[in-house]
Amino acid sequence: MAVPKRRTSTTRKNKRRTHFKLAVPGMVKCENCGEYKLAHRVCPNCGSYKGETIVEK
Repeated sequence: MAVPKRRTSTTRKNKRRTHFKLAVPGMVKCENCGEYKLAHRVCPNCGSYKGETIVEK
């Protein structure tokens, strides 16, 4: 079984983890009302998606 000979230093550990982070979600403006919403989802403000009303408010 492979076992590391030496303890991993904190700087080496942190260098490895620099790219391990969450990405910002893609926000777009709603075509109908102009509010920001998540891409490819129904607008929570007006209930429209791709110009069509999906959810009646």
